[in-house]
Amino acid sequence: MEQAGPRPRDPRGSDDTGTGAASGNEPAFPEVRGRAARVPQQPGAADVDRARGLAQSAAHPARSDTVRGEHIHSEPPVPRPVLQRASVRGQILDALRAALAAGELTPGEVYSAPALGERFGVSATPVREAMQQLVVEGAVEVVPNRGFRVVERGARELAELAEIRALIETPVVLRLARTLPTERWAELRPLAEETARAAASGCRATYGEADRAFHRAVLALAGNEQLVRVADDLHRRAQWPLGGEPGRCRAELMADAAVHLALLDALMAQDLGAVQALLQEHFSGV
Repeated sequence: MEQAGPRPRDPRGSDDTGTGAASGNEPAFPEVRGRAARVPQQPGAADVDRARGLAQSAAHPARSDTVRGEHIHSEPPVPRPVLQRASVRGQILDALRAALAAGELTPGEVYSAPALGERFGVSATPVREAMQQLVVEGAVEVVPNRGFRVVERGARELAELAEIRALIETPVVLRLARTLPTERWAELRPLAEETARAAASGCRATYGEADRAFHRAVLALAGNEQLVRVADDLHRRAQWPLGGEPGRCRAELMADAAVHLALLDALMAQDLGAVQALLQEHFSGV
């Protein structure tokens, strides 16, 4: 009598031990599981070879001749929501800066990202990202498990910021006053007039944007981009409202804007003494 050989190994047994070639590739090829479930209890050698071939194709996709590549090419392009989120974050950041400058976000108060997101009609994620930028700018600070607290700035801190701005901007403007022709300064008059219109509106946030735009344009004449960035950051920090006090009234804003126009007149006349005096007045009045 011919002695029976060893029974062929059931492919399903490899799933339990973790040693089968097909077990690690079933998620990528779900049809393998379906075929394995329909094979007889005693598969032939051809069936075992076929199952092994499918497993090797899954482990080495480049060797496969299936329609997998056609499926990939037929799929629509993957959207890029990251760009959209960045755009939303930028808009929220601008809105939060305006709210800070206008005093709508009270110094000392804690605001959560979900609550602010509901206010702006967005999710908490772009609000949280925008708030992290405001942390870098020194406008808010993180309160663990609660949200972000608006920083309370006193008169001393604002005076220190104004002093730093004066140390940076005054020498640059005086140097430019000695070298630039009159027509270059005349080009900045529309920006100075815009600060006057913004001040007349009484909106601190609107005036803040116009004020910084004028100062950026003046410093940009020096051709130093890093100088413009540093000075603008200091200027922005100096615009946050005083802790516990309302924003400057319309008359104060208009007086501040008037210095811009007077400064341009002095620069066009190359009156260095008047330029220095006006800059000192301007920064000490912040």
